[in-house]
Amino acid sequence: MRPLLLPLLLSVSPLWAEVAFEDVSDRLPEHRYEGGWEHFVGGGLAVFDCNADQLPDIYAAGGSNPATLIVNLGDFAFEVAETPVLTDVTGAYPIDIDGDGIKDLFVLRVGANAILKGLGNCRFARADAEFGLPGSDAWSTAFTAWWEDEKTRPHLVIGNYVDRDDPDGPFEACDDNELLRPAPEGYRAEALSPGFCPLSILTAEDARGRQTLRLSNDRHYYVRGGYEQMWDIQEQRFLTEADGWQTVALWGMGIASRDLNADGRDEVMLTSMGDQLMQIAQIDGTYAAAPFDIGTYAQRPHVGDDGRPSTGWHAEFGDVDNDGRADLFIAKGNVDQMPGMATRDPNNLLLQKPDGRFEEVSVAAGVASLARSRGGALADFDGDGRLDLIVSNRRAPLELYRNVTPEIGNWVRVELSQTNANRDAIGARITVTSDGRTQSVQQVIGGGHAGGQLLPRHFGIGAADEADILVTWPDGTRSAAVARAGETLRLTKP
Repeated sequence: MRPLLLPLLLSVSPLWAEVAFEDVSDRLPEHRYEGGWEHFVGGGLAVFDCNADQLPDIYAAGGSNPATLIVNLGDFAFEVAETPVLTDVTGAYPIDIDGDGIKDLFVLRVGANAILKGLGNCRFARADAEFGLPGSDAWSTAFTAWWEDEKTRPHLVIGNYVDRDDPDGPFEACDDNELLRPAPEGYRAEALSPGFCPLSILTAEDARGRQTLRLSNDRHYYVRGGYEQMWDIQEQRFLTEADGWQTVALWGMGIASRDLNADGRDEVMLTSMGDQLMQIAQIDGTYAAAPFDIGTYAQRPHVGDDGRPSTGWHAEFGDVDNDGRADLFIAKGNVDQMPGMATRDPNNLLLQKPDGRFEEVSVAAGVASLARSRGGALADFDGDGRLDLIVSNRRAPLELYRNVTPEIGNWVRVELSQTNANRDAIGARITVTSDGRTQSVQQVIGGGHAGGQLLPRHFGIGAADEADILVTWPDGTRSAAVARAGETLRLTKP
């Protein structure tokens, strides 16, 4: 088994100024995620470009309030756009289901889920019947997707929470999850069982190099007999300890993955009540818990006035200072009024240092919100090359923070496209090398907490003027290119 500590990076970056954000939440339209116990969880954000102006737009779950599409007008000005009215929305994910080059939205709900077909220019139409979405009355809280045949539509997996019709519930009453396979009439639903109340699902290449579903499950409702799950897509089965898959039980809320040590294997961040668990991918295809001093466990509030355990929700990696090292945001907040958990629970912004450890900077950076946060996204909302931050909160308005770090590294972005059904090249891996440092990111749909983004991938490159880009496409073929600092490199599979 290889060492757990992340290696020192060989190249030395200049020391940038401290990371700083400006609260510009008043620029957003009023929107809140609210509701009763069915909306204690959820509150996700879908972040994508719905009008091809190269600026991220936002679809925000509303719970008992209607979900809201917020269009980015530039220079941190936003407006609400008309969309089909949907309430009881827990989250949403951008995805091009029909391969027409326009992003659609898969919308998770308490009750029948929905597909909003993108029509261009931020217009959407309810298209459940058109896409052949099977009917369901489940309480859906997680989503992921992948393409097996790039001539057809994607496979979809829906994570369902507590079965509200179980008379013996809610505890130990987790519903079955659903695997939707493409069929001539649309989609065919199969039960993915057992279900242990997932709050996040991610399809990605695992430490073995195989496409796998990772399900992060909420122990609060499975109580006993459940655990985190991995489902091998090729073999169509759950992995067990005989496969090297260790039994891990936690209050799973969100998943984030990123290759943090340039070995081509993604580390995995799992949010939970108490410890936030970082798993380091091993050479033998297994995972091992990161050492405690890595700085990512974030098990208690860091402002010092509440010693009870934290509750983590959305997690996301992103390079907020463009130094070539992925940083980590974790949304925190009490489920509602759980007395054993912290109620003043600030969000985490963990800056990765040259030795691979992470340092808490959210207070100094100005993003240590004490609201009951749920979803989030790191995205460049004004196109200045700095990753900004948006956060959704339960029973409180959305928050938006502009990255105003004065001295920041260079950056490149990579946007992938294909001419087949998998237009956004989901399943590809992007590898970026600059000044002797290598980073890699998988192109995925899923993970997070009830929301994700589908945008050009952002990479900080420090003081470098250019970066070598290598794309391993979903079919295994490769493309190489060079991107200049400040460039969005658009690559289409030949």
